[in-house]
Amino acid sequence: MIPIEIFSHSTAKVMVPAGQALFREGDEGNQMYVLETGTAEVFVQKQRVETLVHGGIVGEMGLVSPGPHSASVVAKTDCEFVVVDERRFQFLVQQTPYFAIQVMRLMAERLRATNKLLVTTAA
Repeated sequence: MIPIEIFSHSTAKVMVPAGQALFREGDEGNQMYVLETGTAEVFVQKQRVETLVHGGIVGEMGLVSPGPHSASVVAKTDCEFVVVDERRFQFLVQQTPYFAIQVMRLMAERLRATNKLLVTTAA
C-alpha cells in the first residue's frame, strides 16, 4: 500500500457522495485519485473487482497512458479523493522512487486479477 502521507500537502480534492461515480468505464482519464476518506468499489464490466479503503488509488493508468478508464469507481460511502495530475505524479516519482514501484506493482496486480477474472468468466 502506498503511504497516503505523501499526498498530505495536496489541496486538489474531490468529494463523491455515496452511490455516485468518481468516473465510469469508458470515460476519458488523465488523473490518478487517492482515497482519503470513505469506501469505494471498483467495477469492471459491471462486476465488482475491488473495494477501496483509505490510501487506495485508482486511475493510475490514465497518468501513464491517457485514455478511457478500464473500470468504474463508485462511492460506497461518502468519499474524499485526492486528485493527482501528471505534474504532481512526476514530482512524486522523482522525490519518492518507492512510490513509482508501488504504482507499478498495483498495476501489475490489477492486470493479473483482471486476466484471472476474464478466464474465469469465459469458462
